[in-house]
Amino acid sequence: MQKDLTKGSIFRNLAVFSLPFFLSYFLQTLYGLADLFIIGQFNGSDSITAVSIGSQIMHMLTVIIVGLAMGTTVMISRFVGAKKEKEVSQAIGNSITLFAIVAVVLCVVLIAAVAPIVSIMSTPMEAAEQTRSYLLICFAGIPFIIAYNMISAIFRGLGDSKSPMYFVAVACVVNIVLDYVLIGVFDMRAAGAALGTVISQTISVLFALVSIIKGKNHLSLKRRNLIPDKQMMGNIMKIGLPVSLQDGFVQVSFIIITIIANMRGVEIAAAVGIVEKIISMLFLVPSSMLSAVSALAAQNMGAGKNDRATKTLQYGIGITVIFGVLCSLVIQFIAKPLIGSFTNDTAVVLFGVQYLKTYVFDCIFAGIHFCFSGYFCAYGKSMYSFIHNVAAIILVRIPGAYLASVYYPDTLSPMGCAAPAGSLFSALICVGLFAYMRKKR
Repeated sequence: MQKDLTKGSIFRNLAVFSLPFFLSYFLQTLYGLADLFIIGQFNGSDSITAVSIGSQIMHMLTVIIVGLAMGTTVMISRFVGAKKEKEVSQAIGNSITLFAIVAVVLCVVLIAAVAPIVSIMSTPMEAAEQTRSYLLICFAGIPFIIAYNMISAIFRGLGDSKSPMYFVAVACVVNIVLDYVLIGVFDMRAAGAALGTVISQTISVLFALVSIIKGKNHLSLKRRNLIPDKQMMGNIMKIGLPVSLQDGFVQVSFIIITIIANMRGVEIAAAVGIVEKIISMLFLVPSSMLSAVSALAAQNMGAGKNDRATKTLQYGIGITVIFGVLCSLVIQFIAKPLIGSFTNDTAVVLFGVQYLKTYVFDCIFAGIHFCFSGYFCAYGKSMYSFIHNVAAIILVRIPGAYLASVYYPDTLSPMGCAAPAGSLFSALICVGLFAYMRKKR
């Protein structure tokens, strides 16, 4: 199961390791879109609204859990790179214990908070009951969602990015089949979508456990490894918690920007919603590179090969910048037909083209600070990642979007500039923090 990423071509290791990440994220994105698409084929706007609101909340929770799991990936990668099998087993055992505690606490708290959450989200009265049903079922299945992300983090820490891709592929296929059965045949509406999600995640976890049992992992995981070790669990939390808080804060900022857009009218709100979907697809590459850089750099750092860790960062930045530049150029020519594929409303298309043509440049600068974030996490400096992201959101991204909406009410182009401006600000902070790290080391 373990794979040594401290030898061979850095570029090849990075490309081969990041591709399954990309496919996994793509499948997860497809996984989320399937519920909305299928329920739209059989039910009305009330069910669609319920699933939309519920899935937005679940996406935020999943992002936070994935951020916390970054601590597991990095710690295991370090010990794999240092050839410390005993510590690898201890890191895995402590991760299992930590996420089991998190699963129980989250499950109880979220189920108790369903009604307040539905109210805070300003859920329309027609969709309130279905939203509650959707969230109750999903919150009850939180332990399986956490288990999937924890197991995936362990595999990636061991240098195996392919297995998590297979796990999410199983969940995606099962979810689509169950959606058609539960929504289309049994008319369970939003509750059917939620039940399909939970069951598919459960099957994915079982598939992963079978893979572990039958796999040739050569790991000796014993009961004592599950006993919380203060230092080990502290290191996992030290890396994962800032990433988790940062990712959660980023999701909150997206909601705030959506609210700003909603205040400008239905056409602008629709245009912003369409562009966000397009950008989320383009961001699969930078997101994949963040995870890949963190895992590879951590292994090399554990092996004492700091130069290879730095070169991994440089290759990651190079790949994402080239991708971002190409995307930005292509979008300038295909923005109109791309937006038009989502809607025939001329006003929405006009605003969407304006927003997308400037927003797309975020792919360049976001790719830079994403790679730096992965590198910082590998060295246990995930607080650096938290600092530059929060600073960019508070000082540039949200104020920029708000001021653009105030001073340029007839166009979305300036508002689209807020995102790349924020990422550029983040990238500059990252360069300074990186220089400080090298000087200190």
